[in-house]
Amino acid sequence: MTRPTAPLGVDPRKRTHAVKIGDVFVGGGHPVVVQSMTNTDTADVASSVKQVADLWRAGSELVRLTVNNPESAAAIPKIREKLDMMGVNVPLIGDFHYNGHQLLTHEPACAEALAKYRINPGNVGFGKKRDTQFAQLIEFAIKYEKPVRIGANWGSLDQALAAQLMDENSKLAQPHDASQVLREALIRSALDSAEKAVEIGLPRDRIVLSAKVSGVQELIAVYRDLSKRSQFALHLGLTEAGIGSKGIVASSAALAVLLQEGIGDTIRISLTPEPGASRTQEVIVAQELLQTTGLRAFTPMVTACPGCGRTTSEFFQELAKVVQNHVRAKMPEWKYTHPGAENMTLAVMGCVVNGPGESRHANIGISLPGTGEAPSAPVFVDGEKTVTLRGENIAHEFVALIDEYVEKKYSAVKA
Repeated sequence: MTRPTAPLGVDPRKRTHAVKIGDVFVGGGHPVVVQSMTNTDTADVASSVKQVADLWRAGSELVRLTVNNPESAAAIPKIREKLDMMGVNVPLIGDFHYNGHQLLTHEPACAEALAKYRINPGNVGFGKKRDTQFAQLIEFAIKYEKPVRIGANWGSLDQALAAQLMDENSKLAQPHDASQVLREALIRSALDSAEKAVEIGLPRDRIVLSAKVSGVQELIAVYRDLSKRSQFALHLGLTEAGIGSKGIVASSAALAVLLQEGIGDTIRISLTPEPGASRTQEVIVAQELLQTTGLRAFTPMVTACPGCGRTTSEFFQELAKVVQNHVRAKMPEWKYTHPGAENMTLAVMGCVVNGPGESRHANIGISLPGTGEAPSAPVFVDGEKTVTLRGENIAHEFVALIDEYVEKKYSAVKA
């Protein structure tokens, strides 16, 4: 199916099917959704519940869990029950490979408790069993009225399809490059599987597609093509992005281009966590990517200068960190009591060069004294200088001014 070209200025996201996952809508022009995945042993109910809750509190709107054995499948309903008791209503996604048809057959409560199933067409089964096992999973989705993400992956590509396309390519008068053929195999794997699911009876508005690779340029090429060839909602992610700054930069480089072009309805940043680091970092990066590209607002943004020879004191760096941590900690509460606070902009600047100007552009900004400057810090609120802070309690006083501003401007209860 060839997707029609949209008129200039029409967001491609509005032309995808809207998929309902629990209480969350993906595609159809709805805001791009942030999702994440646990790395606990799903069978360990207590650890899995804690991590899902942590991811949800950090802002993950969908959370995926591995369902790879009878113990993990049996744990899903218990995890769902405990989360509901805690008021954590985040939809849970089951990640199935190889044996999903068996697990859902023996654990129907798992099939019912999950909000969505994720199926990898390259790992659903092999040989003659592949189509049968795929059909069984789709039939469960139909029976329990669940959406499905059909997620093809570069690392587990359908080898039969890849071999077929390679063979067809070799017979062409001018064969394509092997990497181009493999990209086509990845796209075809997702699209052909989606059409099979529709033939079995799964509605198009219950299908999300993904076709993940680990290279930035390859991912951009794959999703541009996939977007042109279907109207299914699309999940974006650079698979195996890596650890630390490499994973963050690579994911942002790929996803920012696609999101700017209107491609992608839900995203995950697949970071390898630093040893001992919180799993929630991938959620924060996803939120910041969407917020800095202007697609969503999750928490007040803090503008801070990088520092130079005029800012030999570390105080402005410390204050910027205090402010960022404060608004992140308050945002789960403000989301309900002070809606709109996530759109607030803050500035913490280190000297007179750009400090007053940047501070005037923010809702609230402070211009700290640089080296050799007078020991005073003017504060600007909505472009107007309102107060000058001095002394040892600047951080405490500035945070108090932020809280006062939020209470005055964004309180849900208006006089």
